[in-house]
Amino acid sequence: MGVLHQIAEYLYLRKPDPERPKTQWMKYMHGINRLSILLFLFAMGVILLRLVILPLVRG
Repeated sequence: MGVLHQIAEYLYLRKPDPERPKTQWMKYMHGINRLSILLFLFAMGVILLRLVILPLVRG
């Protein structure tokens, strides 16, 4: 499975693969991956805000 398809599944943009094994440890791993992707996107938004948008607003 491609990386972009897996990220889409983590962010609920795509339905999960029905043939994937469903163990408790896989649920934990996917939950941690989902959390890390969301934190990364939040950090990128903060960096964008501080380095690009705020200097443009301040003039």
